[in-house]
Amino acid sequence: MIDAKALRALCLEFNGAIEENPFPRNPDVSTFKVGGKIFALASLDALPLTVSLKCDPETALRLRAAHPEVVPGYHLNKRHWNTVSLAGALPDRLVRELVEDSYDLVVASLPRALRLRLDWPGERA
Repeated sequence: MIDAKALRALCLEFNGAIEENPFPRNPDVSTFKVGGKIFALASLDALPLTVSLKCDPETALRLRAAHPEVVPGYHLNKRHWNTVSLAGALPDRLVRELVEDSYDLVVASLPRALRLRLDWPGERA
């Protein structure tokens, strides 16, 4: 099961990823960004732990249909974001893939020069 410490480490292992706490009224909310854009959002002190992740709209619908732990993004564009419960029902491997997919979607939208500086595998493909 991925806990808050593991989630933070997972999000920060990607090239260029940083953590910010931009909400003064909610200092426990962490945003994980690359190139100034959010790819993951989580209240790391909350129980149960959840993380909001960017997702391809068609994939988002499939994930929601297949897993009750995946719901439309809380306070986010529900077409492009899912909120994922990390209470333990989802396999860690799937959670890791969802975080990586979110990062990749955001990096793909960045200018090419920044993608090259990040040494993003998608740019080499």
